[in-house]
Amino acid sequence: MEAIEELAIQPCTSSLYLRPFRLCYRQNGTKKFWDFMRTHDSVSILIFNTSRQCFVVVKQFRPAVYMCELERHHPELFENPDKESLSRVEDPLPAVVGVTYELCAGIVDKPDLSLEEIACEEILEECGYRVPVTNLRKITSYRSGVGVTGSRQTLFYAEVTDQMRTGEGGGQPEEGELIEVVEIPLEDSMKFAYDETFPKTMGVIFSFMWFQTNIAPKLPKNKIKAP
Repeated sequence: MEAIEELAIQPCTSSLYLRPFRLCYRQNGTKKFWDFMRTHDSVSILIFNTSRQCFVVVKQFRPAVYMCELERHHPELFENPDKESLSRVEDPLPAVVGVTYELCAGIVDKPDLSLEEIACEEILEECGYRVPVTNLRKITSYRSGVGVTGSRQTLFYAEVTDQMRTGEGGGQPEEGELIEVVEIPLEDSMKFAYDETFPKTMGVIFSFMWFQTNIAPKLPKNKIKAP
């Protein structure tokens, strides 16, 4: 996962996932404009393995996170973003600075499938568990990237057992995915959530807190250990 090499930056003139626009408008009599990008909505899933009392999350290299860290150390690489030639990164940072812990998730790009069906596909592809649609519980939906994309993400909860795991997960290599499945013990989950040495998304923190409020109180007392 961390064998990242031959880095180069170039302008993005077209993309299957992002479409940049500029909105011009008048607000309270003042002319304004705002640059934004349209992208797909998405689903994410908080997965709890009841057999081992742990959360199942994913770990992967995120180029956008990596480049934010790279810019902090090498701002000169971003000084002329409109040039057409490649900008080779001669002194790259270790790939670990771009690795994050996240909930299992995926974009909504299949109009013939429901959000629940897409979520179940993602659970199988990324984490290896075969979960029936009826086993999903919708937690909520919210907007992400409100200053740039404004896309909607719908968050689900799914309980799994060891018997439901039919594969290794890891994503789809043909789509460029390289995903590591990680288990976070329930007893360590809140410590993990607030430990900044483990880069993670807000979805992980929020969903762990939701679990503590809505699911943990209903678990047998011998299943819950003090953090």
